[in-house]
Amino acid sequence: MDDRAAWLEGTIRDFIGSSPENTLQNRENDRAWDDPLVGFSRGDDPLYATYKDVVGPFHWTPREWFGLAFPRSQAEAKELTVVSWVLPHTEKTRSAIRKAKADPPESWVRARIFGEQVNAKLRRHVVETLAAAGFEAMAPLLSPHWHMKYTDILTRYPYASVWSERHAAYAAGLGTFSLNDALITARGISHRCGSVIARIDVPPTPRPYTDHRAYCLFFSGKGRCGKCIKRCPAGAIGPEGHDKKKCMDYLVKTAEYTAVHYGFDGYGCGFCQAGVPCEAKIPAPPGKSRKAASLPE
Repeated sequence: MDDRAAWLEGTIRDFIGSSPENTLQNRENDRAWDDPLVGFSRGDDPLYATYKDVVGPFHWTPREWFGLAFPRSQAEAKELTVVSWVLPHTEKTRSAIRKAKADPPESWVRARIFGEQVNAKLRRHVVETLAAAGFEAMAPLLSPHWHMKYTDILTRYPYASVWSERHAAYAAGLGTFSLNDALITARGISHRCGSVIARIDVPPTPRPYTDHRAYCLFFSGKGRCGKCIKRCPAGAIGPEGHDKKKCMDYLVKTAEYTAVHYGFDGYGCGFCQAGVPCEAKIPAPPGKSRKAASLPE
């Protein structure tokens, strides 16, 4: 079964490392993503049940998603594996957003739009690779059932979705949440996530944390960071957390800026994901070291 984990990780790494699809579709044909991180969680991991409280009752479990894709399947939750990955932004893209002040640089917007197209193709590639090997698989974000929810059930999260890639990555041991609600991983906070649910037995990746905010210096350092607060041009981040409504309102403005200045339809912000200690690594709390947890550039 460890061979299956290596096989799936290799499938994901090879696609990002060698596929011509991994591009920002700009004149320079820059890569959209750096080498990915990959992790696994079980379909019956208790975390997925808790997400119905944390995210909302509309957040479906792996078994619920699998049942939608394969209505005749009798697969139990314990037979399922969630394959999760993190696609880190390149240093070139991070450098551009790090230097920006109020308007997103073109490379960042391209990563949000065309880079997410790469992510969608990767999801499809993983599903097709598993299917060719005889394993039923589906990707929630490729499903016609995936959608965003606007709800007042949880006032802090007026916008949420029926499947969160970040929460799947958290379950797979890939990172913990930050003050701005993003996921801090061994390659930092500047990335996109993806996942596939499959009827295959793969050992789950150990979670090296118990606190869902363990890697965020604002919490581990007792409020002595908060640099993402100052980086946010929308004023959507404060000591109390992330205001999704203000964040979404600002994204609308970036769409207008993108159309005028870059000549294509798109949007993107990401200022809180660069120029901060967790941009490209897990930052060490004061007086401690996390060298083993962070990966080299």
